[in-house]
Amino acid sequence: VQLQASGGGLVQAGSSLRLSCASSGPIFSNDHIGWFHQAPEQEHEFVAVINWRAGKTFYADSVKGRFTVSRDAAKDTVYLQMNGLKSEDTAVYYCAIRRSDRATPFSSFASYFNEWGQGTLVTVSS
Repeated sequence: VQLQASGGGLVQAGSSLRLSCASSGPIFSNDHIGWFHQAPEQEHEFVAVINWRAGKTFYADSVKGRFTVSRDAAKDTVYLQMNGLKSEDTAVYYCAIRRSDRATPFSSFASYFNEWGQGTLVTVSS
């Protein structure tokens, strides 16, 4: 399975972007799809996650109320709607799958996610 993130770009502070994460293969009901971002010389930082079966979501405090993660099961695609962008949101954004054969609690740890796609760069100018 390959994941492909897209939709990044250069925007001004306060603007919106919608990122997409398309999977080349199936996503299963107990899987979680997470979004992380990575600024230069920093580790992957958790942004948001969605449960594939029920569409339940969990967000980092830094994006709560500004970002929304959603899924389109028919397209095996996850979206990250980013509103009210700030300069500190500037980073490469990655999507990743956490595979599981059973229902599991959400995790914000990048190490829990098994499959990663190439990132898409988001640059927010102030």
